[in-house]
Amino acid sequence: MSLEIIDRHSRALFEFLWCPVCGHDVFSHIPFEGVFCKNCNTLVEFQEAMEDRSYEDAVLACFDTDTTWNLQIDEKLRRDLPDGSARVKILGAPCAYEVDWRSPEPGDEWEAVERGELDDANEPEEVSHLA
Repeated sequence: MSLEIIDRHSRALFEFLWCPVCGHDVFSHIPFEGVFCKNCNTLVEFQEAMEDRSYEDAVLACFDTDTTWNLQIDEKLRRDLPDGSARVKILGAPCAYEVDWRSPEPGDEWEAVERGELDDANEPEEVSHLA
């Protein structure tokens, strides 16, 4: 008996994607568990979009902070998602992806962290031993 592995999403999609909680763009796949942000452990799940407008890829990236590491001590290192989850619809093809929409919509109460936005924030010494 052999096991066939099907890669449903290309490596280029992961190179485009970043975490809206901490802004980092490195993800880890744990078999049978899921895909997690390597920096803050936010869970990422992918779903195929209902309509694709004839793009090569149309996916919903669903972020969930139930598994996020204990970074709430210093909010400079992350930005909580409203109600603990958010979704991003991504359209395009490798090397040409774009964000079509976010849910909830960024506004006065919440703004997603952009790629690398919090890279300059320093971790306080009292937090570093917790990671």
